[in-house]
Amino acid sequence: MRVLMVSDVYFPRVNGVSTSIETFRRTLSAQGVEVRLVVPRYGDEADEPGIIRVAGRPVPGDREDRLVGWRAMHKAVLGAAKDCDLIHVQTPFIAHYAGLKAGRALNLPVVATYHTLFEEYLQHYARLVPANWLRGQARAFSRRQCNQLDAVIVPSTAMRQRLDAYGVSSPMHVLPTGIPMAQFAAGNGPRFRQQFGIDEKRPVALFVGRVAHEKNIGFLLQALVQARQVRPDSLLVIAGEGPAMADLKAQTAALGLLDAVLFIGYLDRQQALPDCYAAADVFVFASRTETQGLVLLEAMAAGLPVIALSEMGTTDILSPGRGAFSPPNDARAFGEVLGQFLKHPEAWQHLADEAPGYAREWSDVAMAERLARLYRDLAHNQIGQVLPQTSVA
Repeated sequence: MRVLMVSDVYFPRVNGVSTSIETFRRTLSAQGVEVRLVVPRYGDEADEPGIIRVAGRPVPGDREDRLVGWRAMHKAVLGAAKDCDLIHVQTPFIAHYAGLKAGRALNLPVVATYHTLFEEYLQHYARLVPANWLRGQARAFSRRQCNQLDAVIVPSTAMRQRLDAYGVSSPMHVLPTGIPMAQFAAGNGPRFRQQFGIDEKRPVALFVGRVAHEKNIGFLLQALVQARQVRPDSLLVIAGEGPAMADLKAQTAALGLLDAVLFIGYLDRQQALPDCYAAADVFVFASRTETQGLVLLEAMAAGLPVIALSEMGTTDILSPGRGAFSPPNDARAFGEVLGQFLKHPEAWQHLADEAPGYAREWSDVAMAERLARLYRDLAHNQIGQVLPQTSVA
């Protein structure tokens, strides 16, 4: 079986969508599914088999992303899809319309993954526009797009419920992105600490993700103030880059945390990121808009306990209470829990012990098996008969 994935974003742009695409592309081959990609060209990326790059220009005000040409994208997708069995759209911009048009022209089923909760996302980037109006527009936009598709993949139960509330009527299937267990279990923590000058005995809390306003990293900085009252030498490492960096650095200074926060930018996923996970004592996460929370599972795959808010997509991961703890949505309470964890890690050892086994239930292999089954059912016009709502791991 051959599937065409279409996206407005892919590596070297680092984010959850790129990670999801690459994880499934790598693991689906063992399920007898050949994946072909049509994605933007960011610079001088080397040609790779099965990847078609479409030229684009930087998005105004966002040096990380690319806006591909409308006609060029449509032409590339139509050409690449001619010998495929299905089209899988990964982003709701030009890729969506190119994938849908090609699917209808070639009589192929078109499925999309709904990765991003836009109604919560947009208000951080259009602050002069009334938030309620933005939310309404985002909901209507998502409803129209989803109802054009043969099926919609959502990474969490909460996301399915949100799209139900929008009025989405296309069949929806809960299917998270899986975790490459071996990759994250092989990190070298001492090497990472030595590289960044972190004392081997200093307690480290870690955040990994895009440094963006919707990630609620400012909440973690406020929590750190409280945590340091319990464990004064606590360090928060922030791995990632993004548009909120300047604001967060200013907040760090204003809170008197310059010696307690380390911004280290993006890390290579093959070695540096697993090393980073292995160097930390606990993973912290406070986003209230995640559609899944993939980094929580990465951390647990590395044997790292998680302290996180249970909101939207993270609820599926956190609700069993295995390998993780969910404090109230209050910075002081979160910080108190974090401080107690870092001061008395032995009392929380059971979370570290549980984490890897729990993460294995969300492995990339298991999720690829389920996605391949969905592809085959869609290709045989058996939409809506697989992957019920209860299919979350």
